Amino acid sequence: MAVNTMKDIINYSAERYQDQDAFRYKVKKEVQSRTYRQLKEDCEAFSRGLEGRGLLEKHIAVIGATSYFWITAYFGTVNSGGVIVPLDAGLPADDLCELINRADVSALVYDDLRKDAAEAAALKCPGLSCMISMQAEEDRTAQGDSLLPVLSFQKFLADHKGNFDAELDPDRMCAILFTSGTTGISKGVMLSHRNLADNAVCLDMKIPVGTVSMTLLPIHHAYCFTMDILKGLYIGAVICINDSIMHVSRNMKLFKPEIILLVPLVMKSIYAKLKDAPKVLPKHLVAREAFGGRLKTICSGGAYLDPELIRRFAEYGITVLQGYGMTECSPVISTNLEWANKIGSVGKLLPNCEAKVVDEELWVKGSSVMLGYYKMPEETAAALTDGWLHTGDLGYVDEDNYVYITGRKKNLIILENGENVSPEELENLLYKDPLVKEVLVRENGFVIEAEIFPDEEYAKKKKIRNVEEHLQALVDQINKGQPSYKKIHSLKLRDTEFQKTSSKKIKRNQ
Repeated sequence: MAVNTMKDIINYSAERYQDQDAFRYKVKKEVQSRTYRQLKEDCEAFSRGLEGRGLLEKHIAVIGATSYFWITAYFGTVNSGGVIVPLDAGLPADDLCELINRADVSALVYDDLRKDAAEAAALKCPGLSCMISMQAEEDRTAQGDSLLPVLSFQKFLADHKGNFDAELDPDRMCAILFTSGTTGISKGVMLSHRNLADNAVCLDMKIPVGTVSMTLLPIHHAYCFTMDILKGLYIGAVICINDSIMHVSRNMKLFKPEIILLVPLVMKSIYAKLKDAPKVLPKHLVAREAFGGRLKTICSGGAYLDPELIRRFAEYGITVLQGYGMTECSPVISTNLEWANKIGSVGKLLPNCEAKVVDEELWVKGSSVMLGYYKMPEETAAALTDGWLHTGDLGYVDEDNYVYITGRKKNLIILENGENVSPEELENLLYKDPLVKEVLVRENGFVIEAEIFPDEEYAKKKKIRNVEEHLQALVDQINKGQPSYKKIHSLKLRDTEFQKTSSKKIKRNQ
């Protein structure tokens, strides 16, 4: 069957995989599951519930950690013609209220972990007609001065069981995803059904039906939703939901995933723990203990990954597939595959994507490129030219269509002599030393400065008494291989972590 919408993916997977588990997750200490058939039924019940509240084709926001209810709300909204607005559960309540108002949201689905944000929204978001609590057992009204109805998610589904169908325009907006950029105000990326569905299904990664995966990344990010959830459902995976970042190790052993998605920062910390295991243990046994015994593949994206880390994980029997993308491209632009993997690249362009380089910047075009930024026409015009998306990344594409990224255009340091320096290039060199936990390279007073947050735990373990002296020696060594204009002339140490986005990227304007 043709797949043009996310409803097509739900229908296809329900028909093909039927009573196979689609999701497994913990409720308290008990593992529960929902089949592909049950997922379709629950999503249609949510759609019927929206219809009953007069919310069809409205904007529905959802906030919370990854959960089955979160996923049901997403599909129930978009597959009935509505627009989903996934929100970052880590944002302050006032910031969330601002995004709810900017996105013209009519209803908020929330996890009680962010009850504070829901209570604030009830007072500060006049566009809301109701809220839906994932934990409430009965319907009620919001606390405080607001009389806004708060509905029970479970009751919402139970009261609206039955079939639901709607004609969908694949090219109409169905999602607004707010970017968590490292600079500037967040922008609402408008994506269509075709954007997301094409990104999920256009590449056959040869992952067998029934492969067990586990979600670890924040679900409001396009990378997690498209690859973990949407693609997982299309290929018939068993998707296990990690209930807390504190329980990752325990859940690895419980669910025994074969494939996971990670960002480089997390991979670096995992490798540090693998490396610290007793040397007498074979590496494949160390990996088995750490990952539950069945992990074969890690897909990495979101930031630069040191190629050496790919080789190191291979020593433990784990294949790392580095990819590249951005929310504005739904999000995957390129990826390496097990049988087509150029270490050092960020992968081969997806079949539905083409690229070109304009003034050293990578531009991409294809069916996954966004519709634009919600209510931001000037920003949209600056980001799109005749359907070509300006990625903001510096890089190139080789003769085999593999993509290489060298830095961010807006982060370029332009020196007095006109020379351009990519801070990421120097940061990646510094990150090779385990003592460097976090680093930010920037211009300060017409010279290049590196600000480093050192790994004190590593320093104690290796008995490094003078951390600053060790890091200065590292900088001096790196400077030897650089032209004069690229040398780091100032080293600054900090005793706290840098502020980061929810995707763990360091905010550069600090």
